[in-house]
Amino acid sequence: MLKRLLGVVPVVFGVLLLTFLLVHLVPGDPVEVMLGESATSADRAQLRAELGLDKPLAVQFGTYLTNLVQGDFGRSIHTHLPVAEVLKARIPATARLALVAFAIAILIGLPLGIAAALKANHWPDKLATLLSLTLSAMPAFWLGPLLMLVFALWLGLLPVSGMETPGSIVLPALTLGFGLAAILTRMTRASLLEVLHEDFVRTARAKGLPERAVILRHAMRAALLPVVTVLGLQLGGLLAGAVITETVFGWEGLGRLLVESIEKRDYPVTQACVLVIALAYVFINLLTDLLYSRLDPRVRHT
Repeated sequence: MLKRLLGVVPVVFGVLLLTFLLVHLVPGDPVEVMLGESATSADRAQLRAELGLDKPLAVQFGTYLTNLVQGDFGRSIHTHLPVAEVLKARIPATARLALVAFAIAILIGLPLGIAAALKANHWPDKLATLLSLTLSAMPAFWLGPLLMLVFALWLGLLPVSGMETPGSIVLPALTLGFGLAAILTRMTRASLLEVLHEDFVRTARAKGLPERAVILRHAMRAALLPVVTVLGLQLGGLLAGAVITETVFGWEGLGRLLVESIEKRDYPVTQACVLVIALAYVFINLLTDLLYSRLDPRVRHT
C-alpha cells in the first residue's frame, strides 16, 4: 500500500501540470467570455489582474499548487463560489449514477458471461456474444438519445432528462452500464473458459462435488481475478464516461460541470474536476489491487 500511495504523487502532479497547461493554452479567454466584445481594454486588464491571469504561467501554477496543498481549490471565475462547494454539490450525483450503472453492468455481464462459458459454442454462448458485441458498438452519445426516444418519448415510461424523479437515473445508468456489461460479459466468458480446463477443477469434480459448487466455489474464484482488474479500471472509466452521458441527459453531476466549465473557460473548476476524476481512478485502482491480493494470496508476495 505504501508503494502504491507513493506512486500516486507523481501521477497526480502530472495530471495537474498537464491539465493546467491545456486549459491555459487552448484558444479562448475567460475575460472575453465574461465581459464580451464590447468591453474596453482597461476593463479587460483590470479583470485579468483581479483573476491573476496577468502573471506568467509558472507563477500561476505555483500559486495553484500552494493553495491546493492547503486544501484551497480556489474560486469559480464565473460564480465566484468556492470550487470545493461546487464540487461538493455535484460529486454525489455522479457517484450515484456510476454505482447504479456499475450494478447494472454486474447484473447483466456476470450471468451472461457465465452462461456463455458453461454453454460454449451453443446458443446461449452465441446469444451472449451477439449481445455483448452489439452493446460494445453503441457509443454513449448514440445510445443515450436512442433510449430517450424509445422509453421516454414513445413509451412514456421514464423522464427524458433531469433529476426531478427517482426514475430519472434509469436511462443514464443504462447508457453507462450497457457498455461495461458488454466488456464484463466477454471477460468473464474468456476467464471462466480457461479456468474450467484447469487441474483443480477436474479434481473437484473427481471428488464428487456438485457442479454448482465446482463452478461457484472453485472455478469462479480463480476466474474472477482478471475480471476484478477490468471492473476496477472500468469503474473509474464510468466517471469519465459520465461526461457525455450527463450532458445528454441533463444530469447535474461532475461530468456536466466539467463540460460547462470548459465552455466558460472557468480554469479553477476545470482543473478541480479533472483532479477529482484522476484521484478517483487512482483510488479505485488501489482498491482493486487490494481486492486482487485478497482473492489470490500469491500477489501479496510479488
